[in-house]
Amino acid sequence: MDDLRYPIGRFERPAAVAAEKREGLIAEIERLPAALAEVATSLSPQQLGTHYRPEGWTLRQVVHHVPDSHMNAYVRFRLALTEEEPVIKPYDEAAWARLGDALDGPIDVSLALLNALHSRWVALMRAMTPPEWERAFRHPEHGRMRLDQTLAVYAWHGRHHLGHIQRTRERNGW
Repeated sequence: MDDLRYPIGRFERPAAVAAEKREGLIAEIERLPAALAEVATSLSPQQLGTHYRPEGWTLRQVVHHVPDSHMNAYVRFRLALTEEEPVIKPYDEAAWARLGDALDGPIDVSLALLNALHSRWVALMRAMTPPEWERAFRHPEHGRMRLDQTLAVYAWHGRHHLGHIQRTRERNGW
């Protein structure tokens, strides 16, 4: 049976990401803004108001969540590259998704934000040296996170939320 919460499966954090795999993950992050726009921009306001699963977010909230989350990831990268294992501040994703801009805001703003953000983030990652990929931050809930692991998390995260929208479209015949 299709798991509506984890349409591509749960994330499994690798101990490290080999150098030869990093470029593929960066390329996934680079492609995400266009892929998200492709699956979301043709949806009507009513369709964007559809929940991807019972008790889950609406598709609009999912679209707004992706740049919210990836902005935090980008900042975490920059902190880890400029400080010694900084402790990052987590945020309440569900509370952010309940804010007015995520509930009712136009998705084109978040899609434009994601596009600009990913342009900067990809440029940053492609400029990183091998030792910089081993730098880390400390997450209060998940412990020490290396930047190569964080890259893997966010490549998965993009596919995960694309899956929510794609599966909802398929189930509803859109």
